Amino acid sequence: MGQGPSRQAWLVVAGGFVAFTVSASLMHAYTVFLLSFVAEFGWSRADASLAYSVGQIVGGVASPLVGGLVDRIGARRMVMLGGVLLTAGLLGSSQADALWQVVLLYGVVMTLGANCIGLVVFVPLVSRLFVTQRGMAISLLQSANGFGRAISAPLAQWLVDDAGWRQAYLVQAGLMAVLVLPLAAMFRRADALAPAAAADAASGVASWTLGQAMRTRHFWLLFLVYMLTSIGSFLVSLHQLAFAVGQGFEPLYAAFVLGTGSLLALPGVILTGTISDHIGRERAAILAYAISILGVAFALAIEDADQHVMLWLHAVFFGVTWGARGPAITAKTADLFGGPRLGTILGLITVGSGLGAGIGSWGAGFLFDVTGSYRIVFLLSIAAYAAGAVAFWALRRPVAR
Repeated sequence: MGQGPSRQAWLVVAGGFVAFTVSASLMHAYTVFLLSFVAEFGWSRADASLAYSVGQIVGGVASPLVGGLVDRIGARRMVMLGGVLLTAGLLGSSQADALWQVVLLYGVVMTLGANCIGLVVFVPLVSRLFVTQRGMAISLLQSANGFGRAISAPLAQWLVDDAGWRQAYLVQAGLMAVLVLPLAAMFRRADALAPAAAADAASGVASWTLGQAMRTRHFWLLFLVYMLTSIGSFLVSLHQLAFAVGQGFEPLYAAFVLGTGSLLALPGVILTGTISDHIGRERAAILAYAISILGVAFALAIEDADQHVMLWLHAVFFGVTWGARGPAITAKTADLFGGPRLGTILGLITVGSGLGAGIGSWGAGFLFDVTGSYRIVFLLSIAAYAAGAVAFWALRRPVAR
């Protein structure tokens, strides 16, 4: 595309941001409901984490299906389908009284719904509409994940404190039901742009098939990067609030601090993605890894509820880089494996992210149940981040067919 991105291209990014913010906020609110489940049902942390872990794995495994489906029915119908599934899952969750029900409703139904309103649907189109500014465009889209996460914790905690967790689920279901049609309507123009974008991508010289990509070292390095990054992130993120409350901080205050830190993911993701267009994907990602490691290290230093500064430092350093590697990883995937099959390729690589998130979120709960502490959990998070940085650095070499 010789000229700069069109106004319609920017509207696609804006629509994706709004839709992704809604779905991400509903899914990330589970961190608040986790403590409610433990209190009401007497579940262990590992049990309460199971639905979230299953959701991450299902989300990863379903990504290739979602990537292929969006090519067939378009973004508007995918958003509609996702909204219906999220609404049904939230309504069902308000009536849940057994672990298997929460696992099914959140881990399967809501996760599939969120996948239909997520990156695998929006990124392939955005990456074709933006070439020289690909990192920035993807980072703007992906920053919605951090923004949704930032607003979900305090809002969900307020709803739970005010009306109970069942009523909180009903309020969320009503919100999603009201927003389904407006969210889907934003993607009528996106579906109109899709054929032209696909034709433009197909005319490129570096068009890859899934089979060709899978026979390269870079494909599996990207899979490993996605998995290690998710392990490092989800060993901490799901249990942040539970950790802070366990250290003696008041729940609503802790949710506010952690939510404020998560809000910084908005500029953090955008900055990382934008500078990756200038200093390279690898250097931008490694900088984000280093800041995340510092954030986890600050959590390791917290021993009691008097350490407000440490809690804020943890929230800020971990929050500002939440998802910050995503644009660099996703843009690197588009750089390496561009073409009309990018959605399918990205969807399969994203399986690594789902597996890592499932391992991390459930593993943190299991290790807490065994040791009574999150110390080993945080140390493993640091190790996973460091390994991810090494794997990403290996991607700097050109890919060979």
